[in-house]
Amino acid sequence: MASAEASSIAPTPLLKDELDIVIPTIRNLDFLEMWRPFFQPYHLIIVQDGDPSKVIKVPEGFDYELYNRNDINRILGPKASCISFKDSACRCFGYMVSKKKYIYTIDDDCFVAKDPSGKSINALEQHIKNLLCPSTPHFFNTLYDPYREGADFVRGYPFSLREGAKTAVSHGLWLNIPDYDAPTQLVKPRERNTRYVDMVLTIPKGTLFPMCGMNLAFDRELIGPAMYFGLMGDGQPIGRYDDMWAGWCVKVICDHLGLGVKTGLPYIWHSKASNPFVNLKKEYKGIFWQEEIIPFFQSAVLPKECTSVQQCYLELSKQVKEKLSKVDPYFDKLADAMVTWIDAWDELNAEAASAKLSNGKA
Repeated sequence: MASAEASSIAPTPLLKDELDIVIPTIRNLDFLEMWRPFFQPYHLIIVQDGDPSKVIKVPEGFDYELYNRNDINRILGPKASCISFKDSACRCFGYMVSKKKYIYTIDDDCFVAKDPSGKSINALEQHIKNLLCPSTPHFFNTLYDPYREGADFVRGYPFSLREGAKTAVSHGLWLNIPDYDAPTQLVKPRERNTRYVDMVLTIPKGTLFPMCGMNLAFDRELIGPAMYFGLMGDGQPIGRYDDMWAGWCVKVICDHLGLGVKTGLPYIWHSKASNPFVNLKKEYKGIFWQEEIIPFFQSAVLPKECTSVQQCYLELSKQVKEKLSKVDPYFDKLADAMVTWIDAWDELNAEAASAKLSNGKA
């Protein structure tokens, strides 16, 4: 009888008390109903963009905190200038105020995908698995992720490297609407991604990638301060490069600190394509600028004295100011915002750490 009762108890979700789900939004969060079986046990941080007087409705039964622009201004004071407005880049405020070790962030137009057998994919669970096992940034394993069930290191893989590196980032993908830039959207308006590839790869050391923030998880303690989504949206000359900017910074710092970044599973179902003409206006300058930004990151070298994420990030901000300001004055402003972001992160998280300490003593 006891064993029958035990088997009917649902297993505790992975990292239930160690992970926050961060969602940027301007609308009611009806999409959470579909995610309820997977998200309900976790704490949500909702970052409301746009008009702070608008009331965002969240389905009942979710444990959440919601921040709008007024809250961001109140909490950060003058440092709130580093948080973008009228752009999903505002999500990084959620990373800053989280008290958890891990973050999963998802867009509100991303639904539960199905695998080829028709089973609903628990994207969060797969991200957690990716983060909890090592990466292989220093030597490529041709049989994909060697730590997954049914896989291993192939012949010729050095035994000295088989312990791998800690995984800092798990970058998930999308079925249905692919994450294309505006020119590609315009050329291929009807293209849909229908291919489910059962694969997780470590992105090799020294290789950059275009990080998409709509289905992304990371270890906040390992890389959190580098997950700044830049200055985008209202009052800025560029948009839709927020997650990519963060991804380039993160990858350079992960490579320097010996951390790993994975991409591949899990998939979500990306439900709606954004307007390619609106996107083109946002991306226009970035399409030109990236031809200089990417070589900058490819050649960026961090001194060995930089041993923390904060030190690495501040060093990168100096190099951005020195080398990218000639591309456009915007990068001068962005470099200053990167410093403000680190100041705000350290200030907020020092308060959280001291509160934790005093609670511990009590």
